[in-house]
Amino acid sequence: MNRLRAKKQTGMVASLICVIAACIALNLLGKSINDMIGLPMYIDNIGTLLSALIGGYVPCITVGFLTNIIGGFTNEYTAYYCVISVFIAVAAVNFTNRKMLTRFPYVIVAVITFAFLGGVAGGLVTLLINGFSFGEGAAVDFAKKISSAVSLGYIPSNFISCFLIDLADKALVTAIAVLIYKPLPHRLTDYLKAQSWYYLTVFEKRSEQGRRRMSLRVKVTLLVAVSTTMVAATAIGVSIVQYRDSAIERYEEQGQCAARLIADKIDRAKLAGYMERGRNAPGYAEAEGMLESIRDSSPEIKFIYIYQVTDKGCRVVFDLDTEDVEADEAGELIEYDDTIEKYAELFLKGEAVPTDITDDIDGRLVSVYEPIRDASGEAVCYVGVDMSMDKLRSEAYAFLSRIISLFIGFLIVIRTYAVWLADRKIIAPINKMAYAAERVAFDTPQARAESIEMLEKLDIDTGDEIEHLYHAYKGATADTARYIDEVQKKSGQIAKLQNGLVLVLADMVESRDKCTGDHVRKTAAYSGIILRQMQKEGIYADQLSEEFISEVVNSAPLHDVGKITVSDAILNKPGKLTDEEFNAMKSHTTEGGKIIDKAITLVSEESGFLTEARNMAACHHEKWNGKGYPNGVSGEDIPLSARVMAVADVFDALVSRRSYKEPFTVEKAFDIIRNDAGTHFDPLVVQAFLDAEDEVRRTAAMNMDI
Repeated sequence: MNRLRAKKQTGMVASLICVIAACIALNLLGKSINDMIGLPMYIDNIGTLLSALIGGYVPCITVGFLTNIIGGFTNEYTAYYCVISVFIAVAAVNFTNRKMLTRFPYVIVAVITFAFLGGVAGGLVTLLINGFSFGEGAAVDFAKKISSAVSLGYIPSNFISCFLIDLADKALVTAIAVLIYKPLPHRLTDYLKAQSWYYLTVFEKRSEQGRRRMSLRVKVTLLVAVSTTMVAATAIGVSIVQYRDSAIERYEEQGQCAARLIADKIDRAKLAGYMERGRNAPGYAEAEGMLESIRDSSPEIKFIYIYQVTDKGCRVVFDLDTEDVEADEAGELIEYDDTIEKYAELFLKGEAVPTDITDDIDGRLVSVYEPIRDASGEAVCYVGVDMSMDKLRSEAYAFLSRIISLFIGFLIVIRTYAVWLADRKIIAPINKMAYAAERVAFDTPQARAESIEMLEKLDIDTGDEIEHLYHAYKGATADTARYIDEVQKKSGQIAKLQNGLVLVLADMVESRDKCTGDHVRKTAAYSGIILRQMQKEGIYADQLSEEFISEVVNSAPLHDVGKITVSDAILNKPGKLTDEEFNAMKSHTTEGGKIIDKAITLVSEESGFLTEARNMAACHHEKWNGKGYPNGVSGEDIPLSARVMAVADVFDALVSRRSYKEPFTVEKAFDIIRNDAGTHFDPLVVQAFLDAEDEVRRTAAMNMDI
């Protein structure tokens, strides 16, 4: 029985390969004959249509796809039309199944459909992969005649030309394919149609009740399609980014070469004269001619200019461009443009200026600058070269179109084979696995244990690849469960590490302030006491989740991170600060918010930890009555974490020694906090603080610096 099954399997595979190979050869032969004769057609779908008549979806789609891929070895553009050949193959099999490809009244509809796919859809592919151009060839020449005859535009005339040429081509190849099919022995055609790969349902049937059946075949097909699409989309995205980056690097390198060449060739001794006398200066015309020749050497060079950058503006030495616009005259003082203004400090210091990319009324430009230095090495002027990247967008679209065209054709081929294999190979054990997979859960240790036990009870024993898949899936599930256990353990370690790093960072900031001592730890402790008391009393209960409290307490040490931007002289001044110094000290709130905002931009997902750190850093000096700083917000517009930190921060400052004061007693500090409730502080936060007086006193006693 096994030998008989193996022999039948071998015969089926051999016949499939023979049909595919013969029909591909027929396609390539037709194309070769067409090229030899020089006809304005293609004649490369004879084998595709014949395979539809004798083989069905699997060989037909394979023939259409591989014909273009093989043709791509001699002409890469041929490969990009594989999606069109695959669509024609699908249409041909549908017409064959409805017996419309061999009956004259209906074959006309088939030919028109093939011509639409090959001409109109193929013309669209041509337009996209050529960067919105139809290129050259017989179809374009015919389109020019159509346009001159009926006054159509470039695109409509080309689409009509492609359709008419393809109509003649598909009529010819359909006739040839039918003429080859008709004389074939019925024994041969019946044998091929009896193969398992002939009868293949690409589109899902409906059940008798009219409801779509979600068969396992469809699920597997969907899985293949989705996974392939995700991989392809990722690859396409990476390819586009790499293509764009490499193109920008190429523009940058060209610009740098041109700028360095100009800097080497320009006569430095004459630059002052050029600026004073302009075009009347000796050698100016020759130098300008040299610049023009360099500009004209590359179509991507849009502007070349030499400026002397001063603190009052740019002194023009040379100004060339590729457009018919009025250029700035030599010696003229002009305002900074956006790029020069961005790097004005570097220009004025005579340092190297990085490449800049702009997108404005002049188009998308890559701007490269090279200093011209005198004998002492000081930068006298800067050479600027602006490279136009206007073509990059259309080139990127063309590149993207080519990749997508290949991907769609490949996806249809993969889907066809996935459907075929699902129909033949995937049986009840996979249904059981799918049933179990829908119920596998990893959210709790108990759920993970139950999922593994459930898979064990399936006990699939088929003795083939399905059994191997079952064991692999079961093992992967167990490994995943163990991995999740490890991840959860390590997550706790990472959280501890994070909190430790926060404290280290906060200590580094605070170490510059000689009078704050262990301020960051104490304020974090007081904040935790207040938050727990508020939670206990039901104050702001809708906000005080365990996660929120943890985030506030752990990020509290960062509330003064902005002090890193304040000078040591101001931080450690023993006396009263001047108004200017106090304003500089107040800036630590906004600067702290900016620092943490930068950290937030580096995190791909929302981080409550950093959000609360930013709220406290930016707003812990705001007051309940709106008279605080930096923004003067009031009431509940101040983030809750900042309102809590305001109490903790002021209390610690009161009971701690500073270079400008002695520490207040705890009683005095409590009185000040109590009296400022409703003006400086949120009265509900103060209420919780006062209610936790005993715990606050214990914490203060352990940390007081007196």
